[in-house]
Amino acid sequence: MNSFGQRATGERLERMRASPLWHGTGFRNQHPVLPGLRDPSVPMPSPKEFLLGGERRVPDAPLPSLDPRQAWSRTPASGLRATWLGHSTVLLEMDGHRVLTDPVWGKRASPFALLGPKRFQPVPLRLRQMPEVDVVVISHDHYDHLDYPTIRALARHSAVPFVTSLGVGAHLQAWGVAPQRIIELDWWETHRVLGTGLTITAAPSQHFSGRGLKDRNATLWSSMVVRSERHAVFFSGDTGLTTEYTAIRDRLGPFDLVMLEVGAFHPAWGDIHLGPLNALKAHALLGSGAFMPVHWGTFSLAMHAWDEPADTLLAHALVPEQLLMPRLGEAVEPANTRPVQTWWRQPGGEQAVPAMHSVQTPAPDGDPKRELPWPLD
Repeated sequence: MNSFGQRATGERLERMRASPLWHGTGFRNQHPVLPGLRDPSVPMPSPKEFLLGGERRVPDAPLPSLDPRQAWSRTPASGLRATWLGHSTVLLEMDGHRVLTDPVWGKRASPFALLGPKRFQPVPLRLRQMPEVDVVVISHDHYDHLDYPTIRALARHSAVPFVTSLGVGAHLQAWGVAPQRIIELDWWETHRVLGTGLTITAAPSQHFSGRGLKDRNATLWSSMVVRSERHAVFFSGDTGLTTEYTAIRDRLGPFDLVMLEVGAFHPAWGDIHLGPLNALKAHALLGSGAFMPVHWGTFSLAMHAWDEPADTLLAHALVPEQLLMPRLGEAVEPANTRPVQTWWRQPGGEQAVPAMHSVQTPAPDGDPKRELPWPLD
């Protein structure tokens, strides 16, 4: 099936094999797993548990969301604005340029149309309603980050370049993205986006890759740092806790915004996903910047309640004023502050908590950059 993607060959494979992260037949994590991250006494969930286990895996009603297009038509006063569109998909506006992270508009995080984790919350707007972006950043090749129908639409109806990890370009090219639009990075490599002031650097993460039964770790996984003329944003992709965040801070910081995964955590895989508590530790290691949680609120990918990551994060944040927890589609500027609204709780349970948050006031209809005619809803 095309949705599984393609293995790297030729010059692409040779470049991958030259990476210091390549070992034998695939990539590997370099940093030892920190003590206590993985609980060996807790077994991996069974397929039945994964599909049916746990309570409140999805919300009882659609989540509140906003159409961000009016906000996007107004230039952010600070020069940096972020709009969470679900899971790990975020539109970043940085000093006049737009960056889209891990775009997923598909209905399932799966290679199959009728099987696999189904989206319980739609994206606030259709892909064809998105404004033109300057670059798409893809952290790794898992289905909830690299989405076949979304990439196919981007390949056919835009000329946007893709910056991703080593080997992932083979999937993109197989799905119709022209080779000259694909930039693949090893850790600590940097790409300058042509015609912009943007640079994108791949950095360490503690994870794995693969889209089928026989391609585990055949492509690289990365966190990504996006820097513009005045601002810097850290995007974790998927990762467990690692002290490599200190090296990232020293080499690529300081950051104005830190986007860390908080959902889909479990004791049996605590070494490859952060969860909210380890995300707070990772944020401390990174040293600065507003903390916006991602990788939650869209798919049920673990046993925990769908809103547990947000509640746990808010309950344990030592510096809650650093939290940035917008509603879906809410365009926010990290430089502006406002108490967090617990919008994810049941009606009547919402309350203000001192934390970072900003809301854009309505602006006139229209967008200074044209809409792309993308067909995917």
